[in-house]
Amino acid sequence: MNSLSFPNVPVQRDLAEELSHRIRNVITSQIGMVADRGRDDPDVVKLWIGEGDLPTPPYIVEAAEAALRAGHTRYTYSLGLPRLRQALSDYHFRHWNVRLPVERFTVTVGGMNALMQSAQAVLDPGDEIIVPTPAWPNLIESMRLAGGTPVLVPYGIQSDGRLALNIDDVLAAITPKTKAILINSPSNPTGWVMPREDMEKFVDLSRQTNIWIIADEVYAQFKYDGSVAPSFLQITDENDKVIVTNTFSKNWAMTGWRIGWAVVPRGLDKFYAKLSEYNTTGVPTFVQHAAIAALDQGDEFIRQMVSRCAETRKIFVDGLSQIEGVTVLPPDGAFYLMVGFPGDETSLDVAIRMLAEAKVGVAPGTAFGSAGQGYLRLCFAISPKLAREAVKRLTGFFKK
Repeated sequence: MNSLSFPNVPVQRDLAEELSHRIRNVITSQIGMVADRGRDDPDVVKLWIGEGDLPTPPYIVEAAEAALRAGHTRYTYSLGLPRLRQALSDYHFRHWNVRLPVERFTVTVGGMNALMQSAQAVLDPGDEIIVPTPAWPNLIESMRLAGGTPVLVPYGIQSDGRLALNIDDVLAAITPKTKAILINSPSNPTGWVMPREDMEKFVDLSRQTNIWIIADEVYAQFKYDGSVAPSFLQITDENDKVIVTNTFSKNWAMTGWRIGWAVVPRGLDKFYAKLSEYNTTGVPTFVQHAAIAALDQGDEFIRQMVSRCAETRKIFVDGLSQIEGVTVLPPDGAFYLMVGFPGDETSLDVAIRMLAEAKVGVAPGTAFGSAGQGYLRLCFAISPKLAREAVKRLTGFFKK
């Protein structure tokens, strides 16, 4: 009987070196590096993670419980329950006055899965995708994991201190390898909101260059002038190369439920059905019933969340702006605040020192790319009382 021989294979080796280049090149999150130092400390004011401190509304929990008792624990449509996709269509009509057919919706395991599926759908190995920065690291790394090459384009700062994405900077970054542009508006971590007229410019750019737009609009409800943020869905048609991703996590305090959605051009649903099938086999059915309750009953909860964040935003902006040497970039949307600090320390070192000395946990600006050096990101989706305590501690820290 013949036997195989592999004489050059070493007996002992570093298995990490045997992994794919994609996974070996994924960065370690600096947010996690800081958070792991103080997760279990009850005295820490935790502003590092992008989630509010309110519990999921009772009617959502009750809908999940009722679905469990009714036996909704089996496989279902990989694109999502038809009733949920219709509820998503109705939600977009209520808030953006766009009527989208259910065929354009796919339900995903959170917003991250919506982004990952979209990257898998659009990118081939070696394709470039332009990402404005500072950017949430998960946006960048999900594109890299799908085989794409992120090309980072920094935001500019206008004379009023607000950020802007200059389309000329994006044009300068386009190469023959450019396949897509990733737009996160309102933005994590900066709170920047893309104006509708700029969206129109980027849609025109997409049509002229045949470049995809992947738009992450998860914070669209969190805008502080009484309106929702504009959506690419308001200015595109079903044949435009635009994919919009979203999540239930932020609007309805459902971060741990892991359910989101994507809106895709007409005709791509059959491909997203395959992506869901082979990535996750779909979202748990009882969770989808909870999501229906969120959409049907949750508009008032959203209004309360946004109002609460508007109050804590003011507490942080007003309080931290009084500290000499500290720079505050007031966000137009989302629920994050970028705070600049004096000195030459790295953002990571300052965040670690702040955790130890002030018992306040924040995200280092460099977690969002090199453009974030000199800044810290604070999540202000917390109670006003806790926000005031955080400002008090931060004031003492910076004044030292």
